[in-house]
Amino acid sequence: MKLNITKQAPNVDEFMLLRSKVGWINPESIIAQESLDNSTFHVCVYAGSQLVGFGRIVGDGSMYFYLQDVVVDPIYQEQGIGNLIMQEIEQFLEKNARSGATIALLAACGKEKFYSKFGYSDRTGNPLGLGMCKFVE
Repeated sequence: MKLNITKQAPNVDEFMLLRSKVGWINPESIIAQESLDNSTFHVCVYAGSQLVGFGRIVGDGSMYFYLQDVVVDPIYQEQGIGNLIMQEIEQFLEKNARSGATIALLAACGKEKFYSKFGYSDRTGNPLGLGMCKFVE
């Protein structure tokens, strides 16, 4: 399988299709587009013309970097695509995250071990707390 990696935002429709393939709920298209437009970094993996993997960084690009939407089409999982995405993200972070920056993510349930391979650790509650989130409906 020949893969093509780009560092540009995907088309909003293919982005939303990929998210839906893993069961994630999508916002309205205009909101998804604004979110993509406001991201700090993108990495897309294509098999032919089909988006099969994606990841991005959001944040202020200086102190805070959050990994977001790291996703691989279920048909293409377990083939190293997630690792390719993370390698591109980590290269970007090596060049752009300076001393004192925070790099964070919210792992999907059961994916913590995957991210630990790249140096991410669980927040156990000490000393930083467990982390929290809030969803707007």
